[in-house]
Amino acid sequence: MTTWITVCDTCKRDDWNAETDAQTDGERLAIAVETAAEGTDVKTRRVSCLMGCSHSCNIAIQAPGKLAYTLGKFDASTEAAEGIVEYAKKHAAAATGQVPFREWPQAIKGHFITRHPPLPDAE
Repeated sequence: MTTWITVCDTCKRDDWNAETDAQTDGERLAIAVETAAEGTDVKTRRVSCLMGCSHSCNIAIQAPGKLAYTLGKFDASTEAAEGIVEYAKKHAAAATGQVPFREWPQAIKGHFITRHPPLPDAE
């Protein structure tokens, strides 16, 4: 099963300025996450809006049959991207997707917004 990092590329932090910033904060975070994920088994994708605007920059970590997480309030930094990818790798290695707190990278602590149970296999 592949673990995916979904990055909202339309996210804009409160201080974003359309006149001075060529890219959204989400685009910059997406580039950083894509770079950090190169050569790993974690996949990345971009979407336009995760509807978490008050928590931008937002990402989701998902895999079939596992807990899914939405995280936000990230800076578009290399440190944040590396923490996101490190957590996603641990999510991929965990049978249920749940990573023990003691294993969380520092860069993702305090950024969790929601946790979703996996969809049932049958009705």
